[in-house]
Amino acid sequence: MSHYLSIVLFLPLAGAVLLLLVSKQNENAIRWIANIVAFAGFAVSIPLWFWYNPSAPGFQFVEQAQWIPSVGAQYFLGVDGFSALLILLTTMMGFIAVLSSWTGITERVKEYYIFLLVLQTGMLGAFMSLDFLLFFLFWEVMLVPMYFLIGIWGSDRRLYSAIKFFLYTLVGSVVMLLGILALYFAYHTQTGEYTFDVTKYQQFGFDQGLQWWVFLAFFLGFAIKVPMFPFHTWLPDAHVEAPTAGSVILAGVLLKMGVYGFLRFAMPLFPDAALSYTPWIVGLALIGIVYGALVAMVQRDVKKLVAYSSVSHLGFVMLGLFVWNTQGLSGGILQSINHGLSTGALFLAVGILYERRHTREISDFGGLSATLPWFAALFMIACLSSIGLPGLNGFIGEFLILLGAFRSWPLVSAIASLGVILAAVYLLWMFQRVMYGPVREAYRNLPDLSPLEVACAVPLLVLTVLLGVFPQPAIAIIEPSLQQVLRLATDPGFQVAFK
Repeated sequence: MSHYLSIVLFLPLAGAVLLLLVSKQNENAIRWIANIVAFAGFAVSIPLWFWYNPSAPGFQFVEQAQWIPSVGAQYFLGVDGFSALLILLTTMMGFIAVLSSWTGITERVKEYYIFLLVLQTGMLGAFMSLDFLLFFLFWEVMLVPMYFLIGIWGSDRRLYSAIKFFLYTLVGSVVMLLGILALYFAYHTQTGEYTFDVTKYQQFGFDQGLQWWVFLAFFLGFAIKVPMFPFHTWLPDAHVEAPTAGSVILAGVLLKMGVYGFLRFAMPLFPDAALSYTPWIVGLALIGIVYGALVAMVQRDVKKLVAYSSVSHLGFVMLGLFVWNTQGLSGGILQSINHGLSTGALFLAVGILYERRHTREISDFGGLSATLPWFAALFMIACLSSIGLPGLNGFIGEFLILLGAFRSWPLVSAIASLGVILAAVYLLWMFQRVMYGPVREAYRNLPDLSPLEVACAVPLLVLTVLLGVFPQPAIAIIEPSLQQVLRLATDPGFQVAFK
């Protein structure tokens, strides 16, 4: 138990090191090793659901050791309810991404799986780190493997998309690093101690003037990663050009880094600045909800349609975080998890289509439900989940967000509800054009879902239904961890200013 998080964190990296020792000609062994390691990583993380105690205050499974004592940096890991759920999501989506690549990746197989496993360690490290320097290290580690996954195994415009992704993320990271250094020296000036300890920063009230500027630095880094409008333009290109596993990881986990950053760092450390910027952030979230939905409606490429739907759905998440009440925050966190499941399933379905016909143009399909009934069922459940159909996981998150927004700003809630309506329009219209109509001759003999594809899809569909019917266990883990943020909203002075 004392090194549990380190085992979960470094198991994928150990698998990547093991793959370095295997000959690249032995592709079958490479695939087996990568899948076994990814499954082991998921299996090792499952006890976190049962061992995590929501009623215990503070961070759990804490590991703390000196790392670079001369600058005050530590190897400091710990989890709360939100990061525990994201760790479980990361290990599961990582396993599905590795498994789904078995037949789809035929070139540079060894390098591909090494990059996937290193990427998983980077994502897990960012969710566990309680030292700012350690967090930034893992934050940057994620950038490199994703760049190569898009740039080497992507589609026709892969280099353009990879460079665009790299530059956007790098700019946000550099500005955020400047903000971290500003906190580092400001804390030393007041206390005489050099430290990157996030828990100490959270107990320390930074000057309002400093908060105003440093919040902007953190906002840029996290808003690009979410991504929020108008920092979203890298996302559709990256999604469209990335291999299927890259899109699944990108939608399922990487976009949650920005949401996690706001909740873990920006809002608790800079409450006064966060309050000042709340109207602007809510405005950008509303624009993202409506804009993303409208642009998704006119897409001809099914993968780009799903990519723009992410812009809209993550606008809902950001709206939930910045309405500053229990319903909105709980809904925002739950919706970020649900988005990973539903959009991950959609990208998996698009990848299955592309492997069979090597096209993503909606106009090239039609009548597939007659020849691919099991695939049609998978695609339909994923679409309905993304729409927010009651009984599936997408509903409860959006409902809580709209409820929380209505308590603070009824008009904002009304405008945001347009996103729900528009999501039904573009997803059902896309589903109708792809799945129904006359059966094209070229599609009459297409194979339905293979056992491998079923194995990838089943965990996502099961959780889609479970979280839709019985979301309370997840909410019970989340809510106690919100107290550090919610206590800002219970402060009388804060409430007066917010209203």
